[in-house]
Amino acid sequence: MSNYFTVTGRDSSCKARTGILQTAHGLVETPAFMPVASQGTVKALTHAILHELGSQIILVNSYHLFLRPGVDLIEKLGGLHKFISWPKAILSDSGGFQVYSLSPLVKVSDEGVRFSSHLDGKKIFLTPEEAVRIQVRLGTDIMMCLDYFPPYPYSEEQVAKSVELTTHWAKRCREEFNHLQPATQLWGITQGGVFWPYRQRSIEEIVSLDFHGYALGGLGIGEPKTQLYEILERSNELLPEDRPRYLMGMGYIEDILEAVERGVDFFDCVLPTRNARNGTLFTSHGRISIKNLKYADDSRPLDENCQCYTCRNFSRAYLRHLYERQEISSAILNTIHNLYYYLDIFRKMRQAIQSNSFQSFKKAIIEKNLNE
Repeated sequence: MSNYFTVTGRDSSCKARTGILQTAHGLVETPAFMPVASQGTVKALTHAILHELGSQIILVNSYHLFLRPGVDLIEKLGGLHKFISWPKAILSDSGGFQVYSLSPLVKVSDEGVRFSSHLDGKKIFLTPEEAVRIQVRLGTDIMMCLDYFPPYPYSEEQVAKSVELTTHWAKRCREEFNHLQPATQLWGITQGGVFWPYRQRSIEEIVSLDFHGYALGGLGIGEPKTQLYEILERSNELLPEDRPRYLMGMGYIEDILEAVERGVDFFDCVLPTRNARNGTLFTSHGRISIKNLKYADDSRPLDENCQCYTCRNFSRAYLRHLYERQEISSAILNTIHNLYYYLDIFRKMRQAIQSNSFQSFKKAIIEKNLNE
C-alpha cells in the first residue's frame, strides 16, 4: 500500500470504496468532490464559506494562474497557499484541458504545445517539463501531468496520437519531477477515449511510470453513457488498488454515482457553481430554475431537506427576486446551496459505502434527480 493513500472501506455489492489521502495541507476523505477555483477562488464564495461547507480540497488551473497574476508573483508572495490564504489541499490542473478547449489557437507537437494567450494573443510554448516547473513553483499538493486529447467525435487515428503524446509527455513530466524532487504528488493522466485497446495501452504505459495517483482523462465530452461506464469499469480493474483514481471534469450526480460504483475516488466540475450563477439549483426533489415566474411568491425554502445557510434563511421568492435584479448576493446564496448539495451527497455517499448500503443510496438519489 502507498503511505499517502489508504482505502478505509468497501461496499461488498460493487467496487465503491472510501479512502483517506494524506497531503502536506491535511487529509482528504474520498470519494471527494473538488470545487473548481481556477483563478485561486471558487466564484462567488470566500474561503471561509468554503471551509464551512466542508470542502477539504480545491482545484486550481495552472494555465490561468501562469497568465495572471503570473508564477513569479505567486512564488515571491510565498506560494499559492499563502497567496490565496487557503490552508487545505490544492490540486492543480496542468493546462491540458485548455489545450483541448482552445484548440483553434493551439499547435501540438512532440515537444509541447504552442498557443496564443486568449487574453492578449501573446505566443506561449508549454513543454511537459515547464508544466511541472510551474506547478512546483505554485506549491500545490497534487500536480497533474500535461496531457492531450482530441474533441469528440474523434477518429481512431486521433485517439492513437493522443495516447502516444500523453505517454511521451508523462515520461518527461516524471523525469522533471524526479529531478526537482518536490515534497508534493504528481498524478498521471490516461487517455484513449472510448476505444478500449488504446485506453488499456495508455493505462499500462502510465501506470508503469509509478505516479502517486491516476486520472481518467478525455471522458464526459459527449460519448454515449454506456460506453463511458464500460470504459470506467474496465479501466478501474487495471488501475492500482493503492492509488487514488480521478475522473476529470465529471459533474452530473448520476454519472458520479456510476463512477463511484466502479471504484473512482476524485471528481471536479464547474457544474454546481456555474449552474448556481445561472439560476439552476439542485435539490433533493430535482432541479429548480429559480428564474421561473412560479417562484415569484413561493415562501418555501429551495429544499426543506437542506441545512445550508441559504435554505435555512431565505425563500424561493427572495432568491428569484435577487436573481431577477442581478444582485451579487444571488450568485453567493445560490452557490452556497449548490455546493452544499454536492458536498453533502459526497458525505452521505461515504457513509453509505461504509455501511454497505451504496446501492440503495444511489437508487434513491437517481430517482430524485430524475424529477425536473
